[in-house]
Amino acid sequence: MEQQILQQHIIEEAIDELVTIGDVLRWGSSQFNHSELFYGHGCDNAWDEAVALTMHAISQPIDSPSTMLDARLTKSERAAIIGLFTQRVNQRIPVSYLTNVAWFAGEQYYVDERVLVPRSPIAELIDLSFEPFLAGKQVHRALDLCTGSGCIAIAMAHKFQTAEVDAIDISNDALEVATINIFDHGVEDRVIPMASDLMNEVLREKYDLIVSNPPYVDQEDMDSLPQEFIHEPALGLAAGFDGLDLVKRILVDATDCLNDGGILVVEVGNSQIHMESQFPQVPFHWVEFTHGGHGVFILTKQQLLDFKDVFAAALQTQ
Repeated sequence: MEQQILQQHIIEEAIDELVTIGDVLRWGSSQFNHSELFYGHGCDNAWDEAVALTMHAISQPIDSPSTMLDARLTKSERAAIIGLFTQRVNQRIPVSYLTNVAWFAGEQYYVDERVLVPRSPIAELIDLSFEPFLAGKQVHRALDLCTGSGCIAIAMAHKFQTAEVDAIDISNDALEVATINIFDHGVEDRVIPMASDLMNEVLREKYDLIVSNPPYVDQEDMDSLPQEFIHEPALGLAAGFDGLDLVKRILVDATDCLNDGGILVVEVGNSQIHMESQFPQVPFHWVEFTHGGHGVFILTKQQLLDFKDVFAAALQTQ
């Protein structure tokens, strides 16, 4: 199907004739629905995306009261809003990149096209302090592997308020964004951004909790991603034919970096099917989320030790 785009005469008509916030929201959400956009970067419907772009353009909070719908807009305000709508439709740019705002675990983060838009269900585990999986174990040191925007590391620092958190990424661009967020959230004394190819730089360190949302998209899914994903860094998505190139390294390296009683939490998304196929003997605990999401497994340090040879063999044959 040929992509629908907003033509210039339609754009000009909207700027001239729409009057209120309610008018532009109705018009924008209708255009989004007509254009069959993909919603997978924080919002799941046209109306919420229209609200996010509109309120950003006029510097109003996204949770403004419904009485704002009747507020009249100046022509320049309408032009700014319709301009964002046009970028969303014609270029398929995710809303978070247009506003530089994303939400994770109830907190706001800065994002741009140097990092993925936060959307991990791991937020739910953080909210629960990773219980019952930690079984009451205190978290003094944690590792966020492939940190991207830093949202997981920062959210863990908020939850475990005396813990130190290492935030690792191979991308210096991503670490620049993570650093912005670390300082914005005031956790620069406890969250340490660090450049490393996975765990290479911390193999002598010990953690109570290792969490990773690494690249895990397999080749089949990479070939069929919606256009919105071309704006995200491929380095943060692609992970080989089966999506497990990095995960297998994590399974091997994490064993020696966990304290006794520690756990490893890894998101693999749709590549869960490959994990179960390649490691049928491993008792992965696949988390069942209340608020949506899938493909996150948990292993204890003891389980990593029990299957260390299995993981090592899989890595060698990769």
